[in-house]
Amino acid sequence: MGFKMNVAVLITFVLYFIVMMGVGLFFYKKTNNIEDYLLGGRGMGSWVTALSAQASDMSGWLLMGLPGAVYLYGVGQAWIAIGLFIGTVANWLLVAKRLRVQTEETSSLTLSTFFEKKFNDPTGLLRIISALIILIFFTIYTSSGLVAAGKLFNGVFGLPYGWSVVIGAVVMIMYTFLGGFMAVCWTDLLQGALMFVAIIVVPSVALSKNGGFEAVGAAMQAKEISASLFRDSSGAISFVAIISAMAWGLGYFGQPHILSRFMSIKSVKLLPRTISIAVVWVFISLVGAIVVGLVGIAMFDSLPDGENETVFIQMINGLFNPWIGGVLLAAILAAIMSTIDSQLLVSSSALTEDFYQHIIKRDAKGKELIWVGRFCVLIIAVIAVLLALKPDSSVLDLVAYAWGGFGAAFGPVVLVALYSKRTKWFSAFAGMVVGTLTVIIWKEVGLGATMYEIVPGFILNFATIGVVNFIAFLVERKKDKASRG
Repeated sequence: MGFKMNVAVLITFVLYFIVMMGVGLFFYKKTNNIEDYLLGGRGMGSWVTALSAQASDMSGWLLMGLPGAVYLYGVGQAWIAIGLFIGTVANWLLVAKRLRVQTEETSSLTLSTFFEKKFNDPTGLLRIISALIILIFFTIYTSSGLVAAGKLFNGVFGLPYGWSVVIGAVVMIMYTFLGGFMAVCWTDLLQGALMFVAIIVVPSVALSKNGGFEAVGAAMQAKEISASLFRDSSGAISFVAIISAMAWGLGYFGQPHILSRFMSIKSVKLLPRTISIAVVWVFISLVGAIVVGLVGIAMFDSLPDGENETVFIQMINGLFNPWIGGVLLAAILAAIMSTIDSQLLVSSSALTEDFYQHIIKRDAKGKELIWVGRFCVLIIAVIAVLLALKPDSSVLDLVAYAWGGFGAAFGPVVLVALYSKRTKWFSAFAGMVVGTLTVIIWKEVGLGATMYEIVPGFILNFATIGVVNFIAFLVERKKDKASRG
């Protein structure tokens, strides 16, 4: 990258950081209690809720991971996007309204607290185990965003990877630390809008300057990259591989940083409009990301090994003047930041409400809890930075592991909590543990290369809940007969 581009991008990034910090400081003064810090006082509007949910969902994966996979393997990678779109729509329709209503009825600020109260768990195990799961997988998820930030700063400014990770982390920590949920959501609104503009403008300009889809098709044929949904660069895509890719959609039901947006909306009456905004945003954004990867095949003869996830960065560098390029590159930073800030806040919520207030100091209130939450943000961020310092980490691989972990651990439990009145707390607990362990074991023994670990984890979680519920029903019926007889 030339000197002019470096200076322009640097100025753009600095201005962007100043705006984010300004938002954090603004909401610092409006954060008066723990509900404000963790859920924005349940007062978010349609646009903020919709764009915050989707921006925090997609992260650097949208502008780096997905285009990089399509660039490398072809159209077959679009199955992930198809699964995510279906999952997004299903999550808004099946979960949003019920979760908003029921978390307010149970006075729950976190998913872990909701599980405990909804299932009437007298032991506190549901709350503690779910909070631990949140901390484990969000630390991995946050590290994936920091890896993306490291690759961005390294690719744009040539900074050492380690310093790039630390710089990205410091900025995100500061406004999340100060402003909590309201700062995170309002910055997500700005970031989601910037991502949306970039994912439309960049592929459109790239297509027009590189011969359109006809040139893309010719380049794919020359490089022997498949243009079929059912084939990739290594050959035919198996039915199992398609199921694994589409199974990403199952993960939505268990993502705490997305579900917290449903909990925060001001009224369920705003949901129809909110859903429309969210669905349009995610559809156009996913299509744009796929097109970026495809145009990259025609635009670049090759990218260095391991740098396929920088295709969006390289495209901006090659097509736009320094100032416009700086704004568009800031969209990648926005995608990364919009997810990490949410993950830091939800992890902080787990430590603050589910550990500190529940176990360490039950009478903690007000400003004390807010400051505990802020320091928890720092602790989690430091651990995530240490995990992200490995430069050959794949953004897509890290996201896949964390996404699968949440989907398999929480997805079935959330659905059962919202739709079943007979499920016992120990059934939900057993399902959660089985789903989590399945993901970890499946991944560690290498079966993830055959089928995405969320599939067996999700299925076994649901099956475990059903089996334990049935056993409990038989035991209760036996007791009833004995008492009568």
